[in-house]
Amino acid sequence: MSEEKPSSEPEIRRGDFAREKGEVILREHEYDGIQEFDQKLPNWWLFTFYGAVVWLVVYWVLYYNTPIYKTDQEKITEEITALHKKKDAALAAAMESITDEALINEWATDSTKVGAGKTIYTTNCLPCHGADLSATMAVGDQSIPLPGMALNDGEWKYGSKPREIFKLINEGTPADSPGHNGAKMQPWGQMLTPIQIAEVTAYLISENPKDFGK
Repeated sequence: MSEEKPSSEPEIRRGDFAREKGEVILREHEYDGIQEFDQKLPNWWLFTFYGAVVWLVVYWVLYYNTPIYKTDQEKITEEITALHKKKDAALAAAMESITDEALINEWATDSTKVGAGKTIYTTNCLPCHGADLSATMAVGDQSIPLPGMALNDGEWKYGSKPREIFKLINEGTPADSPGHNGAKMQPWGQMLTPIQIAEVTAYLISENPKDFGK
């Protein structure tokens, strides 16, 4: 009868925790048939875990208490500031060529620009100023007033010059104005480019030839 060779696997014993190096202990407690081993984790795993904890503390201190790392809010603020500067530069460059005379004699007489302005007006301005610029909407036999001001009655509350109309569209209702029946127009310069605003202005000029004679 041959002798049994000793097993290379460690002996598993029951206990509260391992007391010796390499000892494999099956913990005494058991819940719903689930048992727990008590063994020391590999050093590489422990070093990785402790290193991650140390790095977390160091990164937290650097991120929130030093200027080395920028917060997400600071990054977004910088990007928004850069966009505003870019838009301001584009507006300044555009306004050098967009004069009152150019808007009346060139832009408003160009069917392509006027057509583009009408499309922009229909998409963005029609709900408040109406399809026919009267700031009303026909419902059956009735004419219902819309929130905006009429743009075909010859009255330009905030300036009748083309560039003044351009500025109103770009910047919205002045801050010191109560608006029209309490309603204020938003600054469309936040959504439209200077060229698009000029096209809308050209469209309004073309629809009011008596107000903008050459």
